[in-house]
Amino acid sequence: MDISEQLEREKKIKSEINRLKKLYKDLSKDKAKVLEGLIKDAAFMRITLDEFREVLIRHGTTEIFKQGKQEIKVERHESKLYLPYIQKYSQVMKQLIDLLPPEEQKKEADALTEFVNRRKNRK
Repeated sequence: MDISEQLEREKKIKSEINRLKKLYKDLSKDKAKVLEGLIKDAAFMRITLDEFREVLIRHGTTEIFKQGKQEIKVERHESKLYLPYIQKYSQVMKQLIDLLPPEEQKKEADALTEFVNRRKNRK
């Protein structure tokens, strides 16, 4: 990953952190401080999942390596990591969503469901 890609990645993560922080702007500073770690983790995982998804869409879930005359089909690294990341992301977001006011919970739960199902719908 070159410098411009890294800067773009950091920009996306920061944007997602800000989006999530806005949802909790009415919480007390103490509660908001407690959520800070969860928000940073959620933002990182979401951007990473987007990157994994893009690689899998572009290149598929497997790679073929040649060993002499034999071809070996191997699951892509991103494919192996996608499921545990999406599970952790869902858990963290569920924790965050549960702390929202009821009217915001439905909207964010729907957004989470849509995000998680994007991979399933592209298969």
